[in-house]
Amino acid sequence: MKKLDIIYEDKNILVVNKPSKMLTISDGTDAPTLYEEAREYVKKKHKSNKIFIVHRLDKDTSGVILFAKSEKTKKELQSNWNDSTNREYIAILEGNLKKNKGIIKQYLLEDVTHKVYVSKNKKGEYAETCYEVINRTKKNTAVRVWIKTGKKNQIRVAFSSLGYPIIGDKKYGSMTNPMKRLGLHAFKLGIRRNEGYDEFIAKLPKEFASFLRRRET
Repeated sequence: MKKLDIIYEDKNILVVNKPSKMLTISDGTDAPTLYEEAREYVKKKHKSNKIFIVHRLDKDTSGVILFAKSEKTKKELQSNWNDSTNREYIAILEGNLKKNKGIIKQYLLEDVTHKVYVSKNKKGEYAETCYEVINRTKKNTAVRVWIKTGKKNQIRVAFSSLGYPIIGDKKYGSMTNPMKRLGLHAFKLGIRRNEGYDEFIAKLPKEFASFLRRRET
């Protein structure tokens, strides 16, 4: 079993740093999943232990994933997920984004090929994506991203629709892949629980950290 990159653990939750190119949960194929690794990890402690999916990240997105250790905790967390969490991402975009910060408000639909696109008549699921530029180079823009809704491919579609797809995201129009992976990392998860507030951070992959140090403007 591959060693989990554990960020935090207590009797109710397990928080891990998901690597890029790994599914959170099975898509029906035999590909390994983070859920299987987490389940194996807790069962090694006691065979009756269980793990439950609370949320997920796209296969090629890395970063913070929180699992619940009971159905009760899972339901409590999911019941108010959007309002009780603060989710922050780092994304590397193709091109030089014009604005330094903004809010992208959209309605999203999904086609038969499972590709998400922006609805032109406010049909579909509402998605709100906030961003702020944190670095620029000649060819790319690094942004900090906060989401107020957690819709499928939301961040990827938001920046693609502006004409600045995330690097490595061929599905949504990227033409370059300098990091040999999707340029999206779920950096921080803050969550209100037990009458308090907890914040979990997944350290930046080295390729992200290297990019953020560049100053090629």
